[in-house]
Amino acid sequence: MQPEIRAYLHDILEAANSIESYIGKGNFKDYLKEKQLRRAVERELEIIGEAVNRILKVEPDFPIDDARRIVNLRNWVIHGYDKVDDGLIWGIVSKDLPILKLRVEELMKE
Repeated sequence: MQPEIRAYLHDILEAANSIESYIGKGNFKDYLKEKQLRRAVERELEIIGEAVNRILKVEPDFPIDDARRIVNLRNWVIHGYDKVDDGLIWGIVSKDLPILKLRVEELMKE
């Protein structure tokens, strides 16, 4: 694996861990109450999306499931900031992010 791809995977893992630490054992109601928390989570998702985008530029067929959707999420959060759906973000963070984190951990072991 190229060193720059490994660095991007590290960034993804770090951002995913940050999201987990921000949310802790909170629930969706807690998430909705805290604007600063929502913005922090959105920023980490932007970082994840940008890292995936950079990986795809180096290796277009890199084995990250839903890579294009991850990049599209980043674009939506950045460019459609006024249309961000908190419920959708929460669903991604609670269901999809753990799967992505496991995949990145597997890739980094290779």
